[in-house]
Amino acid sequence: MTQTKTGGTLYRGREGMWSWVVHRISGVGIFFFLLVHVLDTSLVRVSPEAYDAVIGAYKNPIMIVGEIGLVGGIVFHAFNGLRIILVDFWKQGTRYHRQLLWGVIGLWVITMAAFTIRHLMLFIQGA
Repeated sequence: MTQTKTGGTLYRGREGMWSWVVHRISGVGIFFFLLVHVLDTSLVRVSPEAYDAVIGAYKNPIMIVGEIGLVGGIVFHAFNGLRIILVDFWKQGTRYHRQLLWGVIGLWVITMAAFTIRHLMLFIQGA
């Protein structure tokens, strides 16, 4: 970033910056989820009883919110990754990066609304 005469930076933290930040945060969150998932799944080889206890602990309302958050992070990361590919490899990608981001956000909201409704219905029904 280059300094302006007033001492600030030219980069003002618009859509591109926030997209970058959320993409990195969601990626780190997905990484840690996968780490925990591999560890708790590997418990089945060590002690099936310990595995059952861990899986039983996941069946509570707080984890329902966590699962919705996890899916939200994965869905955003996936859609935004496709946007990044378009920006990188499509000639007009940089010109339309803001519109593409708003498209990502729109798709994310639609996908998450559908997933959240379905996930909560399954939880309420006890499935």
